[in-house]
Amino acid sequence: MTTFFQYDQLTWPEVDALPRDLPLVLPLGSGYPLKRLAAAFSQPERIGLLPAFPFGWRGSGLRVSDHLLSAYLVNLLDSLRDDGFHQVVALTPQGLDLNLGMDHLALPVPQQNMLPAYALPPDSEKDKVILIPVGHTEQHAFHLPMSTDTLIIDAIAQGTAEEASQKAYALPVMPYGVSTHRQAFAGTFNAGGRAFEDFWLGVIEVLVNRGFNRYYLLSGHGGNSSFLVNIVKYAGERHRRIFCATAFLYLSGPAGIAELEKHRRSKTGGMGHACELETALILHLRPDLVHMERVVDETDFISTPSYYMDWVEGGALVANPPWDDDTATGAYGSGSLATAEHGKLWLEAAIHEKVDHVQEIHEQHLRREQKRLSGFGLWGK
Repeated sequence: MTTFFQYDQLTWPEVDALPRDLPLVLPLGSGYPLKRLAAAFSQPERIGLLPAFPFGWRGSGLRVSDHLLSAYLVNLLDSLRDDGFHQVVALTPQGLDLNLGMDHLALPVPQQNMLPAYALPPDSEKDKVILIPVGHTEQHAFHLPMSTDTLIIDAIAQGTAEEASQKAYALPVMPYGVSTHRQAFAGTFNAGGRAFEDFWLGVIEVLVNRGFNRYYLLSGHGGNSSFLVNIVKYAGERHRRIFCATAFLYLSGPAGIAELEKHRRSKTGGMGHACELETALILHLRPDLVHMERVVDETDFISTPSYYMDWVEGGALVANPPWDDDTATGAYGSGSLATAEHGKLWLEAAIHEKVDHVQEIHEQHLRREQKRLSGFGLWGK
């Protein structure tokens, strides 16, 4: 009998140790008959289920063009093939053709588990800021799960939508982003910068055409940040009556940084990746997925006055040297100093920071619309 396991709940060493002939399946949505899935692979002992892709195809509630979706998916599947896995497929509802060829397995979805046919977001949310949380599935050293970035940003987005329920609506979290350093750590995904940007610009275009005009792209993964900035810039130019914004991760504004400094136990360099902060947040959110006995602190980042590692990266220089230069385990920081208590405090602070940003996005959009409608400058011609 085939056993199914959740790939993103594993740590990086556990992923790296997986047999390369193990079937790995990336489902579009959920509700597929697992017995039929096992039969399609001739009843293997184990099958790894990758995080479900939340939307983008016909019937998902938010459809983009097929070529934008397929480019994203192909890059994700190729990430695992580059690491030697050779039974990697996308699982889609029957009748969906994304030109994935041998990379594609289609199964019927039972009526009682149908993928959502409603609109994402519902049209009733048009006067709200649409929160678009983007996490990632990548290595987080020896002690944290591959889902770390996704779990954190999903909790922040959902908490923000709940606290600002009259002003914000959160889309389902995307568990795949961009990792330009992925070749150093087997099992880490990379959607590819151009495919990533094109897909999210496609999402925004669909929503603009439906009448939504305020967006906040939330990232739980540092590798997404520069690409999200590009998306915001392109979106703002293409759709001149919207307000689309992003921010560097979370707890990166003045109040957030103050909250980090108030409680942190590590020195500069202790908060980067699989660090005190991320470990504390996962200890609070999913303690069952944390292996504190495996923590290795790494703070020997090659630092200079204008380039050093901490949560809010320091200095004037922007660079992307190989991670192999600074970490042997995939960690940047002092995970051993993390506590669930601090994780709870920092999650609450991150939500408050995002609620404030939601309010600012509303204010920016409304004041700019007033100025446009008054005929200001070129708007009056």
